Amino acid sequence: MKQLGVIDSAFVNLEHPNTPQHVGGLGIYDPSTAPGGFVRFKGVIANFEKRLNKHSIFRSRLVTVPGNLDRPYWVQDANFDVEFHIRHLALPQPGDWRQLCILISRIHARPLDMSRPLWEAYIIEGLDNIAGVPKGGFAIYTKMHHSLVDGAGGSSIMSVIHDLEPNPEAIPDAPVAVTVDPAPNSLYLNVATAINQVKNSAKIIGGTYSTLKDLGKMGMGIAQKRIPAPSIASPRTRFNRPVGPYRVFEALEFPLDEIKAIKNKADVKINDVVLAIAGGAMRHYLEHHGELPDDSLAVSIPLNMRTRREANDDNNQIGSVFLDVHTNIADPVERIKAIFLSSQDAKVFGENSPLVDVLRLAGVLPPALTRPLVKTYINNELTQHLPLGISSVVTNVAGPPFPIYSAGAQMVRYFGIGLLTPGVGLFHTAFSASGVLTMSILADREIMPDPAFYRECLQASFEELYEAVCGKKAASAKVEKNPASADDGDAADKPKKRVSRRSSSAAKGSIKAEPKPVAQKARAAESTSADKPKVVSLSSEKMG
Repeated sequence: MKQLGVIDSAFVNLEHPNTPQHVGGLGIYDPSTAPGGFVRFKGVIANFEKRLNKHSIFRSRLVTVPGNLDRPYWVQDANFDVEFHIRHLALPQPGDWRQLCILISRIHARPLDMSRPLWEAYIIEGLDNIAGVPKGGFAIYTKMHHSLVDGAGGSSIMSVIHDLEPNPEAIPDAPVAVTVDPAPNSLYLNVATAINQVKNSAKIIGGTYSTLKDLGKMGMGIAQKRIPAPSIASPRTRFNRPVGPYRVFEALEFPLDEIKAIKNKADVKINDVVLAIAGGAMRHYLEHHGELPDDSLAVSIPLNMRTRREANDDNNQIGSVFLDVHTNIADPVERIKAIFLSSQDAKVFGENSPLVDVLRLAGVLPPALTRPLVKTYINNELTQHLPLGISSVVTNVAGPPFPIYSAGAQMVRYFGIGLLTPGVGLFHTAFSASGVLTMSILADREIMPDPAFYRECLQASFEELYEAVCGKKAASAKVEKNPASADDGDAADKPKKRVSRRSSSAAKGSIKAEPKPVAQKARAAESTSADKPKVVSLSSEKMG
């Protein structure tokens, strides 16, 4: 039995039906690499089950203390039911990319059962009508509560459930001894809570003094211009509206060589390129809807705090900083230069500011106090009254630089899926592996009723950035027009005008053999100024 860390507990306290605090991932697999060239789905399930004993988090469930007066505990579940957590689905007809996005959106919108181990996995078949997916390909969607894992820790979980070769040495089928925790009694929890109250009170007093001292140092550094002052005038947009319970998901991909070409030519970092693509997309999207503010939007960037604080065994060791993505600059070259400078300033500010750990506030106080405050804050939509608008979270995760396999099938694409918080209705996740950088978005359905159009905005942002920086069109943009692509969307997904210069081919082929976007773009339809996108039933919803 182990008590949750402060940030782990923060994610539990922030759990709400409108903003469930789990993250996810969607992997697409090529069965041709498996022995015999095919994979039985019961083999995928069995392969997954055999690996669950490699990491304790798969059996960990929460135990709350009486009265919620202290942080909860992790215990190894004695009644673990693997069939509850691993599920097998097939896409509904026609089984195209849009249907996969809707399915993932619905599953991701549904909160986890907090009384069980906080994860689920879905094996999804019926992907043959998605252009670029290998014949017989399947997907595995996983979601885990953020209290269990952060971005850096997620890489280790990925290594647990995958193999490094298509036909590894057989894992023995013999029963494996599993250690479980007896349910703690109330007396033990009450005594532990009383002891922790004394310890925590001392920590809070010491932490408050330390924070005030650090804030004083930071203020002095800003006054002396040794520390760059953060922007506090970021405008509020549709992305800052109250977040509801329904989600939309979309994704596309870019050749990693072309991303690196932008990085090298502009003399910036990969993170800056990702930020520039996201910033350009938000600019296109808001400009299209007539909502682009004169000032720059700001985004939040997660930080891996494992290298910034003393080592501990908490599941989450993250912080965050925010910076401008300069959506007020039309020139892509000037915009990425400005983003690079803002990134450097944010890095210096993050290294010298205690505000990078602001998330800890939701975990340091007892759940009996924090959870009612969170509920009141969300239910009354108090985010509307905050002066600072953070329009999105943007994270960039480096995947494994080598092939990985599930039941012999090679993972050929992976799309990360984040979470939404009150007042931040858009999340961008970049993931690089196998020579490709994927970018996926999760958004509130009411905030973004046209996710396929936003995907086009991302594509247009990348293409104009590449052409402006590298002086030529991206090779990946030279794809012939596909008249049939109009079937990939709906009225809600069709913009008034095209922002992208590219449509994707509908021809099927192996993603592994030719790096084309799995997410095929919907053809933009010309319409009048009165034809504003509407929320329709094709957008994602919570699955009951």
